Amino acid sequence: MTPARGREDGAAATRTLRSLVPATEGPALTVAAVARRLGVAPATLRTWDRRYGLGPSEHSAGSHRRYTGDDVARLLVMRRLTLEGVAPVEAARAARDADPALVSDGGAGIVQIPRSEDGVPEVATPALVVDAALRHDEPGCRSLLASAAGDVALWWTGLVEPARESLAARTVLARAGEDAEAVLETAVLAVLRERPIPAEVLAAVGQRVVLLISPPAQPRPLALHALAAALTDRGVDARVLAGPVGRHRVLELAVMVRPVAVVLVGQQAAPDLTIVRELHEAEPDLPIFVGLVDDDSAATLPLDRSVHRARSFTGLLHEVLAVSAG
Repeated sequence: MTPARGREDGAAATRTLRSLVPATEGPALTVAAVARRLGVAPATLRTWDRRYGLGPSEHSAGSHRRYTGDDVARLLVMRRLTLEGVAPVEAARAARDADPALVSDGGAGIVQIPRSEDGVPEVATPALVVDAALRHDEPGCRSLLASAAGDVALWWTGLVEPARESLAARTVLARAGEDAEAVLETAVLAVLRERPIPAEVLAAVGQRVVLLISPPAQPRPLALHALAAALTDRGVDARVLAGPVGRHRVLELAVMVRPVAVVLVGQQAAPDLTIVRELHEAEPDLPIFVGLVDDDSAATLPLDRSVHRARSFTGLLHEVLAVSAG
Protein backbone atom coordinates (compact mmCIF):
# COMPACT_ATOMS: atom_id res chain seq x y z
CA MET A 1 0.00 0.00 0.00
CA THR A 2 1.37 3.42 -0.93
CA PRO A 3 1.67 6.23 1.64
CA ALA A 4 -0.91 8.28 -0.29
CA ARG A 5 -3.37 5.40 -0.27
CA GLY A 6 -2.73 4.87 3.42
CA ARG A 7 -3.47 8.54 4.14
CA GLU A 8 -6.72 8.38 2.15
CA ASP A 9 -7.86 5.21 3.93
CA GLY A 10 -6.75 6.64 7.22
CA ALA A 11 -8.69 9.87 6.71
CA ALA A 12 -11.83 7.96 5.76
CA ALA A 13 -11.64 5.64 8.75
CA THR A 14 -10.86 8.56 11.04
CA ARG A 15 -14.00 10.38 9.90
CA THR A 16 -16.04 7.26 10.63
CA LEU A 17 -14.49 6.71 14.04
CA ARG A 18 -14.88 10.34 15.05
CA SER A 19 -18.62 9.81 14.82
CA LEU A 20 -18.44 6.73 17.02
CA VAL A 21 -16.10 7.53 19.90
CA PRO A 22 -17.19 10.36 22.18
CA ALA A 23 -14.70 12.19 24.32
CA THR A 24 -14.97 11.57 28.01
CA GLU A 25 -13.81 13.09 31.26
CA GLY A 26 -14.15 9.81 33.18
CA PRO A 27 -11.40 8.26 35.31
CA ALA A 28 -8.11 7.63 33.53
CA LEU A 29 -7.09 4.04 32.81
CA THR A 30 -3.95 1.96 33.20
CA VAL A 31 -2.13 0.29 30.32
CA ALA A 32 -3.58 -3.09 31.29
CA ALA A 33 -7.15 -1.76 31.38
CA VAL A 34 -6.87 -0.12 27.96
CA ALA A 35 -5.25 -3.23 26.50
CA ARG A 36 -8.25 -5.27 27.62
CA ARG A 37 -10.66 -2.73 26.17
CA LEU A 38 -8.95 -2.73 22.77
CA GLY A 39 -8.15 -6.43 22.66
CA VAL A 40 -4.39 -5.96 22.28
CA ALA A 41 -1.37 -6.85 24.39
CA PRO A 42 -0.02 -4.22 26.82
CA ALA A 43 3.30 -4.51 24.98
CA THR A 44 1.55 -3.30 21.81
CA LEU A 45 0.38 -0.15 23.58
CA ARG A 46 3.87 0.51 24.90
CA THR A 47 5.25 0.10 21.36
CA TRP A 48 2.69 2.55 19.97
CA ASP A 49 3.66 4.99 22.71
CA ARG A 50 7.39 4.65 22.11
CA ARG A 51 7.33 4.64 18.29
CA TYR A 52 4.36 6.81 17.42
CA GLY A 53 3.66 9.00 20.44
CA LEU A 54 0.25 7.44 21.14
CA GLY A 55 0.76 7.12 24.86
CA PRO A 56 -1.17 8.05 28.00
CA SER A 57 -1.42 11.78 28.58
CA GLU A 58 -2.39 11.96 32.26
CA HIS A 59 0.38 11.88 34.85
CA SER A 60 0.45 12.45 38.58
CA ALA A 61 3.44 12.42 40.89
CA GLY A 62 4.39 9.00 42.20
CA SER A 63 2.20 6.99 39.81
CA HIS A 64 2.28 5.62 36.29
CA ARG A 65 0.82 7.63 33.44
CA ARG A 66 -2.80 6.84 32.63
CA TYR A 67 -4.96 6.97 29.51
CA THR A 68 -7.81 9.47 29.24
CA GLY A 69 -10.95 8.95 27.18
CA ASP A 70 -9.43 11.03 24.36
CA ASP A 71 -6.33 8.81 24.42
CA VAL A 72 -8.52 5.72 24.08
CA ALA A 73 -10.39 7.27 21.15
CA ARG A 74 -7.12 7.83 19.27
CA LEU A 75 -5.95 4.31 20.03
CA LEU A 76 -9.17 2.95 18.54
CA VAL A 77 -8.40 4.82 15.32
CA MET A 78 -4.92 3.28 15.32
CA ARG A 79 -6.24 -0.23 15.92
CA ARG A 80 -8.96 -0.09 13.29
CA LEU A 81 -6.63 1.24 10.60
CA THR A 82 -3.92 -1.33 11.25
CA LEU A 83 -6.53 -4.10 11.10
CA GLU A 84 -7.47 -2.81 7.65
CA GLY A 85 -3.90 -2.98 6.39
CA VAL A 86 -2.88 0.68 6.68
CA ALA A 87 0.84 1.03 7.46
CA PRO A 88 1.38 1.66 11.19
CA VAL A 89 3.12 4.98 10.62
CA GLU A 90 0.19 6.23 8.50
CA ALA A 91 -2.35 4.86 10.96
CA ALA A 92 -0.56 6.62 13.80
CA ARG A 93 -0.56 9.91 11.90
CA ALA A 94 -4.32 9.62 11.34
CA ALA A 95 -4.83 8.74 15.01
CA ARG A 96 -2.83 11.74 16.21
CA ASP A 97 -4.77 14.01 13.84
CA ALA A 98 -8.12 12.72 15.11
CA ASP A 99 -9.78 15.27 17.39
CA PRO A 100 -12.14 13.55 19.85
CA ALA A 101 -13.38 16.99 20.92
CA LEU A 102 -15.23 17.24 17.60
CA VAL A 103 -17.74 14.73 18.94
CA SER A 104 -20.07 15.26 21.87
CA ASP A 105 -22.37 12.85 23.65
CA GLY A 106 -25.92 12.83 22.36
CA GLY A 107 -25.23 14.76 19.16
CA ALA A 108 -27.19 14.11 16.00
CA GLY A 109 -26.28 10.80 14.49
CA ILE A 110 -24.05 9.80 17.39
CA VAL A 111 -24.43 6.25 18.65
CA GLN A 112 -24.26 5.91 22.41
CA ILE A 113 -21.34 3.66 23.28
CA PRO A 114 -21.76 1.34 26.29
CA ARG A 115 -19.82 2.60 29.28
CA SER A 116 -18.09 0.67 32.01
CA GLU A 117 -18.55 1.40 35.70
CA ASP A 118 -15.69 3.90 35.61
CA GLY A 119 -17.51 6.00 33.02
CA VAL A 120 -15.08 5.39 30.16
CA PRO A 121 -16.65 4.29 26.85
CA GLU A 122 -16.51 0.55 26.20
CA VAL A 123 -14.60 0.34 22.93
CA ALA A 124 -16.29 -2.40 20.92
CA THR A 125 -13.71 -5.14 20.43
CA PRO A 126 -14.14 -8.77 19.36
CA ALA A 127 -13.32 -9.85 22.92
CA LEU A 128 -16.09 -7.72 24.43
CA VAL A 129 -18.59 -8.91 21.82
CA VAL A 130 -17.64 -12.53 22.52
CA ASP A 131 -18.02 -11.99 26.27
CA ALA A 132 -21.51 -10.53 25.78
CA ALA A 133 -22.52 -13.43 23.53
CA LEU A 134 -21.22 -16.01 26.02
CA ARG A 135 -23.28 -14.31 28.74
CA HIS A 136 -26.27 -14.58 26.39
CA ASP A 137 -26.65 -10.82 26.73
CA GLU A 138 -28.24 -10.09 23.37
CA PRO A 139 -29.08 -6.42 24.16
CA GLY A 140 -25.51 -5.82 25.33
CA CYS A 141 -24.10 -7.58 22.29
CA ARG A 142 -26.32 -5.51 20.03
CA SER A 143 -25.33 -2.30 21.79
CA LEU A 144 -21.63 -3.03 21.35
CA LEU A 145 -22.09 -3.87 17.68
CA ALA A 146 -24.25 -0.81 17.03
CA SER A 147 -21.67 1.47 18.66
CA ALA A 148 -19.12 0.53 16.00
CA ALA A 149 -21.34 0.08 12.94
CA GLY A 150 -20.09 3.00 10.85
CA ASP A 151 -18.61 1.61 7.66
CA VAL A 152 -20.09 -1.89 7.28
CA ALA A 153 -17.03 -3.35 5.57
CA LEU A 154 -14.72 -2.19 8.38
CA TRP A 155 -17.25 -3.32 10.97
CA TRP A 156 -17.64 -6.77 9.44
CA THR A 157 -13.98 -7.54 8.84
CA GLY A 158 -12.59 -5.86 11.96
CA LEU A 159 -15.22 -6.70 14.58
CA VAL A 160 -17.92 -9.19 13.58
CA GLU A 161 -15.82 -11.78 11.73
CA PRO A 162 -13.12 -11.98 14.44
CA ALA A 163 -15.82 -12.35 17.11
CA ARG A 164 -17.58 -15.11 15.15
CA GLU A 165 -14.31 -16.95 14.55
CA SER A 166 -13.47 -16.77 18.25
CA LEU A 167 -16.87 -18.14 19.24
CA ALA A 168 -16.71 -20.92 16.65
CA ALA A 169 -13.39 -22.10 18.12
CA ARG A 170 -14.81 -22.47 21.65
CA THR A 171 -16.27 -25.63 23.14
CA VAL A 172 -18.96 -24.74 25.67
CA LEU A 173 -21.16 -26.87 27.95
CA ALA A 174 -24.38 -24.97 27.25
CA ARG A 175 -27.75 -25.44 28.86
CA ALA A 176 -30.97 -25.84 26.89
CA GLY A 177 -31.67 -22.73 24.87
CA GLU A 178 -28.16 -21.31 25.27
CA ASP A 179 -26.32 -20.62 22.02
CA ALA A 180 -23.71 -17.87 22.01
CA GLU A 181 -23.31 -17.97 18.24
CA ALA A 182 -27.05 -17.53 17.79
CA VAL A 183 -26.96 -14.55 20.18
CA LEU A 184 -24.27 -12.90 18.08
CA GLU A 185 -26.05 -13.65 14.80
CA THR A 186 -29.32 -12.23 16.12
CA ALA A 187 -27.55 -9.07 17.27
CA VAL A 188 -25.76 -8.65 13.93
CA LEU A 189 -29.00 -8.99 11.96
CA ALA A 190 -30.73 -6.50 14.26
CA VAL A 191 -28.00 -3.89 13.79
CA LEU A 192 -28.05 -4.34 10.01
CA ARG A 193 -31.84 -4.20 9.92
CA GLU A 194 -31.88 -0.89 11.78
CA ARG A 195 -29.51 0.87 9.37
CA PRO A 196 -31.24 3.65 7.40
CA ILE A 197 -31.66 3.08 3.67
CA PRO A 198 -30.17 5.92 1.57
CA ALA A 199 -32.70 8.12 -0.22
CA GLU A 200 -31.22 7.36 -3.63
CA VAL A 201 -31.87 3.65 -3.09
CA LEU A 202 -35.46 4.26 -2.03
CA ALA A 203 -36.01 6.50 -5.04
CA ALA A 204 -34.79 3.86 -7.50
CA VAL A 205 -36.16 0.64 -6.01
CA GLY A 206 -36.08 -2.21 -8.52
CA GLN A 207 -34.10 -0.34 -11.17
CA ARG A 208 -30.57 -1.64 -10.58
CA VAL A 209 -30.90 -4.66 -8.32
CA VAL A 210 -28.09 -6.92 -7.16
CA LEU A 211 -29.29 -10.39 -6.13
CA LEU A 212 -27.39 -12.12 -3.32
CA ILE A 213 -27.85 -15.88 -2.99
CA SER A 214 -26.35 -18.89 -1.23
CA PRO A 215 -25.66 -22.31 -2.77
CA PRO A 216 -28.64 -24.69 -2.72
CA ALA A 217 -28.86 -26.89 0.40
CA GLN A 218 -26.44 -24.68 2.36
CA PRO A 219 -27.30 -22.30 5.21
CA ARG A 220 -27.59 -18.69 4.15
CA PRO A 221 -24.33 -17.00 5.24
CA LEU A 222 -24.56 -14.02 7.56
CA ALA A 223 -22.00 -12.40 5.27
CA LEU A 224 -24.72 -12.02 2.62
CA HIS A 225 -26.61 -9.61 4.86
CA ALA A 226 -23.45 -7.66 5.69
CA LEU A 227 -22.62 -7.43 1.99
CA ALA A 228 -26.16 -6.28 1.19
CA ALA A 229 -25.87 -3.54 3.84
CA ALA A 230 -22.48 -2.41 2.55
CA LEU A 231 -23.84 -2.21 -1.01
CA THR A 232 -26.99 -0.41 0.12
CA ASP A 233 -24.92 2.19 1.97
CA ARG A 234 -23.21 2.90 -1.34
CA GLY A 235 -26.43 3.42 -3.28
CA VAL A 236 -27.04 -0.09 -4.60
CA ASP A 237 -30.42 -1.84 -4.25
CA ALA A 238 -29.06 -5.13 -2.91
CA ARG A 239 -31.48 -7.95 -2.04
CA VAL A 240 -30.79 -11.21 -0.22
CA LEU A 241 -32.77 -14.13 -1.62
CA ALA A 242 -34.46 -15.76 1.38
CA GLY A 243 -36.34 -19.02 1.45
CA PRO A 244 -35.67 -21.99 -0.84
CA VAL A 245 -32.91 -21.32 -3.37
CA GLY A 246 -33.71 -23.86 -6.07
CA ARG A 247 -32.04 -23.55 -9.45
CA HIS A 248 -35.30 -23.03 -11.32
CA ARG A 249 -36.45 -20.34 -8.89
CA VAL A 250 -33.21 -18.40 -9.24
CA LEU A 251 -33.43 -18.55 -13.04
CA GLU A 252 -37.02 -17.30 -12.90
CA LEU A 253 -36.04 -14.40 -10.65
CA ALA A 254 -33.16 -13.47 -12.94
CA VAL A 255 -35.65 -13.12 -15.80
CA MET A 256 -38.21 -11.22 -13.72
CA VAL A 257 -35.91 -8.86 -11.82
CA ARG A 258 -33.23 -8.35 -14.51
CA PRO A 259 -30.46 -7.78 -11.94
CA VAL A 260 -27.28 -5.92 -12.83
CA ALA A 261 -25.31 -8.63 -11.02
CA VAL A 262 -25.77 -11.84 -9.05
CA VAL A 263 -23.61 -12.69 -6.03
CA LEU A 264 -23.30 -16.21 -4.63
CA VAL A 265 -21.56 -16.69 -1.28
CA GLY A 266 -20.90 -20.12 0.18
CA GLN A 267 -19.11 -20.75 3.46
CA GLN A 268 -19.13 -24.54 3.50
CA ALA A 269 -17.14 -27.08 1.51
CA ALA A 270 -18.41 -28.72 -1.67
CA PRO A 271 -21.15 -26.24 -2.63
CA ASP A 272 -23.47 -27.05 -5.53
CA LEU A 273 -22.42 -24.57 -8.21
CA THR A 274 -24.77 -25.86 -10.88
CA ILE A 275 -26.81 -22.68 -10.51
CA VAL A 276 -23.80 -20.59 -11.53
CA ARG A 277 -23.26 -22.59 -14.69
CA GLU A 278 -26.97 -22.59 -15.61
CA LEU A 279 -27.35 -18.89 -14.88
CA HIS A 280 -24.31 -18.12 -17.01
CA GLU A 281 -25.67 -20.21 -19.88
CA ALA A 282 -29.03 -18.43 -19.69
CA GLU A 283 -27.54 -14.92 -19.27
CA PRO A 284 -23.99 -14.95 -20.69
CA ASP A 285 -23.45 -11.21 -20.15
CA LEU A 286 -24.79 -11.10 -16.58
CA PRO A 287 -21.94 -10.45 -14.11
CA ILE A 288 -21.82 -13.27 -11.56
CA PHE A 289 -19.61 -12.94 -8.49
CA VAL A 290 -18.76 -15.96 -6.37
CA GLY A 291 -17.29 -16.00 -2.86
CA LEU A 292 -16.13 -19.47 -1.80
CA VAL A 293 -13.97 -21.06 0.89
CA ASP A 294 -13.49 -24.21 -1.18
CA ASP A 295 -10.71 -23.90 -3.78
CA ASP A 296 -11.49 -27.30 -5.30
CA SER A 297 -15.08 -26.29 -6.03
CA ALA A 298 -13.95 -22.98 -7.48
CA ALA A 299 -12.11 -24.90 -10.18
CA THR A 300 -15.49 -25.97 -11.60
CA LEU A 301 -16.67 -22.39 -12.22
CA PRO A 302 -17.17 -21.36 -15.87
CA LEU A 303 -14.10 -19.69 -17.34
CA ASP A 304 -15.55 -16.47 -18.68
CA ARG A 305 -15.08 -12.73 -18.24
CA SER A 306 -18.55 -12.39 -16.69
CA VAL A 307 -17.89 -14.94 -13.90
CA HIS A 308 -15.64 -13.71 -11.11
CA ARG A 309 -14.36 -15.32 -7.94
CA ALA A 310 -13.51 -13.09 -4.98
CA ARG A 311 -11.40 -14.27 -2.04
CA SER A 312 -12.37 -11.71 0.60
CA PHE A 313 -15.37 -9.71 1.75
CA THR A 314 -13.74 -6.42 0.82
CA GLY A 315 -12.66 -7.71 -2.59
CA LEU A 316 -16.16 -9.00 -3.30
CA LEU A 317 -17.69 -5.67 -2.28
CA HIS A 318 -15.46 -3.61 -4.56
CA GLU A 319 -15.88 -5.94 -7.53
CA VAL A 320 -19.67 -5.81 -7.27
CA LEU A 321 -19.61 -2.03 -6.87
CA ALA A 322 -17.57 -1.72 -10.05
CA VAL A 323 -20.48 -3.04 -12.13
CA SER A 324 -23.49 -2.01 -10.04
CA ALA A 325 -22.94 1.50 -8.73
CA GLY A 326 -25.03 3.97 -10.67
